[in-house]
This record gives sequence, structure tokens and C-alpha cells, in this order.
Amino acid sequence: MRRRSTFVSLMSVAALGLGLHPADAAPPPGPALPQAAVDGVAAAFGLTADQARAQLTAQDNAHRVAAALPAALRAESAGHWFDAATGKLTLAVTTPAAADAARASGAEAKLVTRTQADLDRTDDAVRALVGTGVPGVFGWGIDVRDNSVGVSVDRSRTTAATDSFLYRAKELGVRITETTSSPQQQSGTIQTGSPWWPGGESNCSVGFAVTDSAGAKHFLTAGHCTNDRDQAAYGASGQQNRIGTSNVGGTHSVNAREGDMGVVAVTEAGWNLSAAVNTWGEPAITVTGQAEAMVGDRVCHSGNTSHWKCGEVKYTHKSVDYGGGLIIEDLTWTTACSLGGDSGGGWLLGSKATGLHDGGPSQCVENPSDGDMSLFQPVAEALNKWQLKLVTGGGEDDTTPPSTPANPRATGTTANSVSLAWDAATDNVGVTGYDVYNGSTLATSSAGTTATVTGLNPDTAYTFTIKARDAAGNLSPASTPVSARTQAGGGRTLSNGTDYPIRDYQQIFSPITSTLTGQAATPLTVAVTIDHTCAEDLGLTLLDPKGKGYPLKYSGGATCTAWTGVRTFTVPNASSPAGGRWQLRVTDYGPGDTGVLDSWSVTL
Repeated sequence: MRRRSTFVSLMSVAALGLGLHPADAAPPPGPALPQAAVDGVAAAFGLTADQARAQLTAQDNAHRVAAALPAALRAESAGHWFDAATGKLTLAVTTPAAADAARASGAEAKLVTRTQADLDRTDDAVRALVGTGVPGVFGWGIDVRDNSVGVSVDRSRTTAATDSFLYRAKELGVRITETTSSPQQQSGTIQTGSPWWPGGESNCSVGFAVTDSAGAKHFLTAGHCTNDRDQAAYGASGQQNRIGTSNVGGTHSVNAREGDMGVVAVTEAGWNLSAAVNTWGEPAITVTGQAEAMVGDRVCHSGNTSHWKCGEVKYTHKSVDYGGGLIIEDLTWTTACSLGGDSGGGWLLGSKATGLHDGGPSQCVENPSDGDMSLFQPVAEALNKWQLKLVTGGGEDDTTPPSTPANPRATGTTANSVSLAWDAATDNVGVTGYDVYNGSTLATSSAGTTATVTGLNPDTAYTFTIKARDAAGNLSPASTPVSARTQAGGGRTLSNGTDYPIRDYQQIFSPITSTLTGQAATPLTVAVTIDHTCAEDLGLTLLDPKGKGYPLKYSGGATCTAWTGVRTFTVPNASSPAGGRWQLRVTDYGPGDTGVLDSWSVTL
């Protein structure tokens, strides 16, 4: 978000009870907040325009504090969120020393009992219990403000299987929220929030205009709007006014556990891409960049049916079950209302693109409960998956590039990757990300001050540089070069050949201790040899040295088939240290079966 922030405005924030004082450090001056965001937040939360503006200014400052947190403090935190009551970033920490460090960094601190690793383990266990779905259970994920893992249940759709699931979930210490409703997927100029039609089906909404590496035009929208391969896309109903083609080649749409996101190729003459958001009568907003929303943020979305609606982020990285076997993980849940036809529309954090509309209650109600929330797919995943660039604008007045990233360094290597770190750059408005170059070629981009470049050759020397990027597209000068050499060989494989009996309704943990250095390979490869009478009863999870869980196999299935011999699993986009204690967790979720874990290996 681009912002205006002065001593006078901070005094106004303090007067509104947001907990800021003239002595607090103010963010650098910036442009005025988008009026549509101010008006939308004021309407959503019953505030005056000045109060909404103060909340958005404080929220933006909280994001700046979050981006500048020391890496050690970020790693020790059990989550963070924007607290509108104090107007500050709040960190959940487990020690007084970490709380002091949080306050020294400009944030508030809340002492909690569960670490991030504790929450991740419980969340992973819940995902394994859910498997391919439990009747009535429509959402599960971490609640950072409550320092717990929560499960949302629609009591109007439960069965005896639900009660069995809830009993086991409560044993894990999970918080249960019961409702009587659950969300569902909603089914000129390319402009965020305007309608488009997939073939002869009902309309969806435009997410954000993007371009690919060759400069070709596209726009992002929901995956459940682009599920048909090579389908004609129209800008008006009745199969006229064609825009282009959705899901070209069948490789540009996802509506599964990975997410709900899709791409429409704009191929017809006369269609132009725009960074402007359709705010349905409110003052126009121009997209200036992309940002990840945190819990507590005030966000707004534009859709063809509900038009311009705002709300608060309640959860991030929370899963949803829409029924019929459709489970989507890592969505952001909000209190904003939405209606059918909003699907695919853009969600904004101020003037930054943050998400693509996924689903909701298809109603607009007062003070919605967990069962009446609107959900969105974080936009960064779609941009990264298809290597697309957001169309932005409104930054013509900002021509100042960020400072050069300092102290670039290699923090680890594998046979096919190099991990890098650097010190944060500064900018007159705000740094939005970093680009890492392998020689003169863009290798990867990162929102933070670390990155891992993958796909490299073994035993080869590489030279990298880093450039900082701001919302207006200004790039800093390149950092000083940093050289690194990948390790010899094609991978480092460690194994455990100890037999572990697999018993009904029990878990086993088979460990491997690694003395390797640097980052683990990405993707990770795991080979598991099991003899068991019912593979469908088994759930497998790889636990890294920090306790992070990578699900390998979910349980579930109508009939049992035997598992005999080795099965190989791949973990894409892994981000773990190579050294430490790795574990394979095998959980048996069914009765009357026998088996044994013979051996397993992981290639790091």
C-alpha cells in the first residue's frame, strides 16, 4: 500500500485510541490512501472516514515492521497479526526474551504456550485426520491470535463419522467452532472486478491483469472458472465480444488442494490490460504492487455481483472442504461478504493485489461467524506458478529506486541448489521484493531477504547478484556479486532400515539423523517400503528438523488394496535445513489390518 504518514496523522491515530504516540517511529511520507479503501473499510466496520484512514495507515506501518523483523525473531515467533485496537504488529512468542526483542523491533508481544512447530504438528495431524473429507467439517487451520488449531463444523451436515473425527481432534487440543452454514464456490477493458464469461456458462469476475515473460496479455481469475481446457472467454454474455481463451493447453488452471487459480489468455484485438480496479462508483484504485495479507488486516474485494466489499482477515493458510471431495488448502478467510458471480475477482490490501476470490456464503450478513466468511486464494501463488508479472500503475510519481541490498552471502549448497541471504534494502515508499540473478538471468524472486536458487548443475561455480524492487517497479543497483559452488554428486540420500510394526489407529515415527550442512534439496525425494494389507488406511508425513510437516500421502478410499514394496514421493518447493533429525510419520486410521514399515530414505 502506498501511504501518507506524518507527525500530525500519527497524533490523529493516537487520538482514535489505536495506541500510537508521537514518540513512536513514523513510516516515511507517502501518497494518500486509496479513497475507495477508506470508504470500504469505514462502511464495513462502522467507522468514520478519518478512523478508517488511521487504521489503514497503522496497518501499513505494521507491514513495514513485519518486513524488517530480524530473521532470528521471525523464526522464534509463533505467528503475527495486525491489531487494530493498538494499531501495531503483534508477535506471538514463547519467551520473555523474545517478547523484549519484539518490542525493540517496534511490535507488541503476546506470550503464548505453543511454538510454531507445535502448531504445525497439530495442524498436520488434523489434515491427516480429515483425509479426503469428513461430513460437515469445512475448514481447518492455525488461528495465530488464539495460538491454537481450529476446526469449523457445519452441524447441519454431520454424521456419526463427524463425531468420531471431533473426538480425535479434541484429543489433539483442537478448538471446535460449530455453525449451521458453510461456504461454497461461487460460480472493452480487462479490469479487476468486471465480469467475464467462460464459454456459455454463468459469469465469473476478473482478478488481475498480468503479462508473461514474452509480454503476452493474460488475466488471473479463479481455477473453478477455468476448469475447461481451451475454453473461449467472453466479455459479454451470449457468446459475443470474445476476449481470448482460458486454461490454454490444460495447464493453466488449478482447483484442488494446491489452490483455486487460473489464467485466461487475452488474444483478441482491441482488448487492453488495465491496472485500474473497478470499485463500482467509489474513487478508482490503481494496483501498485502485490502483498501478502496478515491476520487482522483490512482488505477489500471487487466482484461483479457484490461489487465493492471490505472486511477483516481472520485466518491465513486455512483449509476448506467444499464437499464432493473438493478440499483446498492454504486459503485466506475474511469477514467480508460476497455473492455468486464474484468468483475470481481481485482482493486488495490498500492498493496492493493480495488475492483471487474463491468462495463464500453467497449472502451479505451482519457480523458473520466462521460459517459465513469469504475466502480468497493468495495471488502470489498464481504469479509464481505460471511466472507471470502483475500489471501495475500509479507509480509515475515515484522514481526513486530502493537502496542496494547489502552483505549478500551464500548460506548453504546442495548438488542442485544454492541458498542466499542479504540485508534488507530501504526505499522512500517501501520495498516490495527482491530479484535474484544468476549472472544476467533472473533466477528467482523473493518477498524477504532469503532465497534458494534451484535447478543447478552439480559441482559447478555460480555467481549471483540481488536487486531490490518497489511497488512502482523501480529496481535498485545490483548487489556485490556472491559466488558459490554446488556440491558434487546428484543428491544426498540417507535411509533407515529398521522395521516398525504398523498397528490399527496408532502412529509410528522412524527417524533419520543428518549431519549435512546447508539447505535440503528442492524438490525432496522420499522412498518408502511398506508391507500392509490396506494402503487406504495409511497416512504418511515427512517431518523436517524444525518439525515442519510435508504430507506425502493422505488416507481414504472405499476399498482396501495391499501396499507391497517401495513407493516414491516428491515434495515440491521444500524449504528446510538439511542437517538435523528427519522423521517419517506413518498413521493407521483403520481397523483390522496388519503391516510393517520396512525402510525409508530421503534424498536431501
